[in-house]
Amino acid sequence: MTLYKVTVATGSQRFAGTDADIYITLEGSRGCSEKSLLDKLLYNDFERGAIDTYDVSATEDLGEIYMVKIEKHKCWYEDHWYCKYVAVKMPCGKYLEFPCYKWITTSKEIVLRDGQAKLPQDDKIQILQQYREKELEERQKIFRWNEWQPGLLLSIDARTHSELPRDIQFDSQKEVDFTLNYIRAIENLSLNKFMNMFQSSWKSFCDFEHVFIQISNTTSKYIMQHWQEDYIFGYQFLNGCNPVLIKKCKEIPQKFPVTTEMVKCSLQRNLTLEEEIQQGNIFIVDYELLDGIPANGTDPSTVQYIAAPICLLYKNTEDKILPIAIQINQKPGPDNPIFLPTDAKYDWLLAKIWVRSSDFHIHQNVTHLLRAHLISEVFGIAMYRQFPEVHPLFKLLVPHVRFTMAINTKAREQLIGINGIFDKANATGGGGHMQLLVRAIGGLTYDSLCLPKAMKLNGMESKEDISYYFFRDDGLMVWEAVTNFVTDVVNIYYHSDEVVCEDTELQAFVKDVFVKGLRNKKASGFPECLKTQEKLIEYLTMVIFTASAQHAGVNFGQFDWCSWIPNAPPTMRCPPPKQKSTVTQKYIMESLPDRGRSCWHLGAVWALSRFQDSELFLGMYPDEHFTEKPVKEAMLAFRKNLNGICSFIQDRNKNMKLPYYYLSPDRIPNSVAI
Repeated sequence: MTLYKVTVATGSQRFAGTDADIYITLEGSRGCSEKSLLDKLLYNDFERGAIDTYDVSATEDLGEIYMVKIEKHKCWYEDHWYCKYVAVKMPCGKYLEFPCYKWITTSKEIVLRDGQAKLPQDDKIQILQQYREKELEERQKIFRWNEWQPGLLLSIDARTHSELPRDIQFDSQKEVDFTLNYIRAIENLSLNKFMNMFQSSWKSFCDFEHVFIQISNTTSKYIMQHWQEDYIFGYQFLNGCNPVLIKKCKEIPQKFPVTTEMVKCSLQRNLTLEEEIQQGNIFIVDYELLDGIPANGTDPSTVQYIAAPICLLYKNTEDKILPIAIQINQKPGPDNPIFLPTDAKYDWLLAKIWVRSSDFHIHQNVTHLLRAHLISEVFGIAMYRQFPEVHPLFKLLVPHVRFTMAINTKAREQLIGINGIFDKANATGGGGHMQLLVRAIGGLTYDSLCLPKAMKLNGMESKEDISYYFFRDDGLMVWEAVTNFVTDVVNIYYHSDEVVCEDTELQAFVKDVFVKGLRNKKASGFPECLKTQEKLIEYLTMVIFTASAQHAGVNFGQFDWCSWIPNAPPTMRCPPPKQKSTVTQKYIMESLPDRGRSCWHLGAVWALSRFQDSELFLGMYPDEHFTEKPVKEAMLAFRKNLNGICSFIQDRNKNMKLPYYYLSPDRIPNSVAI
């Protein structure tokens, strides 16, 4: 008789424990144990957060234990059990870990492999190969691709959060209800009194300040005080919540006939506009994606409007980025004037407000929803479908898709679906946001998701051109840290380009992303296969960076920059002016969102900017899917690099009026989960 010490750890989530009977079978190179009931008799086993140890006997030495089988048989009723891991201490003293980190919901046998990660070509034992294939076959039946709306990226096949596989649902304490959260936000911000005047306009900009009585947010207050300044308007293109649209202007588009004569009062170097362009001092932001998108018509009592502005910006001799010309719609003509800083105060202010409103729509639908949430869901689905749990890339990526399919499913239920929050508050609601998403997919390219390449594509890569583009600078530091970590992990398991090519599961993952998730769009530039270590490292870095830093950089500043409603109007209720010198403050107030939509908007950006109580930030991997020492050392080095970035950002921010901290690693969640 051979005795094995078996340790079983139960998760600390609410309802993670179980009253069921738990059976275990050990399987090794020399044989298999009998199925044994794990029971302490006088003690309550498998309680939430418990670590229980048992003796399991076998009639003979089982050799190297490479597999553990778990069965959960209900006692009084069917409950769910979250098993973190099983550990086995062999008679020789060797200690083996079998990671689980999932919910066990039925009496179906669960097979756990030992913690050593293995590529498919490294699994030489036939029964392990068979279990590997069986795991993927079962996963592909559960994680099915679905077309939620025609033309969009494919998503998980689940209409509601409760239909999702249990392992990717929110924990009970992480449950998200958008409508409930917004109602709570409206209560917390004391907005109830304004909701009673739903469709009435604000009387003046000072009237908006009544909303800010309960807001103790330094950045929001600064924006409230300075939002009309051209410098703050330009600054937001670099470090606001949508810092990805600004490009270096190479030539003035024909559709935007700005001349030197128009802007000469803004140019400080005694150069023509063309000469300023040649010297790299002119930048442009073009909202052409919004051209022709229908405005929200779900409320017949309120007409709403969407514009597609073009904004020209200038780096002055103080290195400040300032707006110098705005055309509110795409087609030039006498009824679509080019507004200038030298125009009447309210003409210029309203032109900037139209740009800010359009920026809000692109941010919410394209930068945030499409390029962070929806693409990360594609990576998550493909990961579950093509990587078994023993694969090193499953272990690497699974923390970075945590809750992503859950939050996106909730969003489709309550946020962007019919009668969702978008329909209530935003001009792109009522179907326009779907048309915008489909249109924006054409620009969703692989290179645009790789930050160094994206900066170069926009002509924004040089610090010499703009010294205070913190989104770029901090993002590139985090990109490099992720690249170094991924390189360490890849080099442990992939010793050559040939190993990359031979990994059939990796190739299936990459193909699934491209063919299914991205619907075989060759213009996206996404690869259909990976052939080198270098390309694999870049691809994995892109996936992790998108889910963590990219999302954080465009999400958690929403309340800071959008809570002062004139700075980010979710809708406009009057059409753009067709002539200059016609705009009054009254016209601006009638154009801005009414009180009710302002409250929905404020509640939304408040709720979407909250960190969760149980948030896991970049580099935090409490679930030990990896057990090998080299990977754990790589994780330690990763955290050390991230801590260095945190310290740098903290020191830089000390004397800044507008500190930039959205890409500080201690504020970057591992995954898209809000």
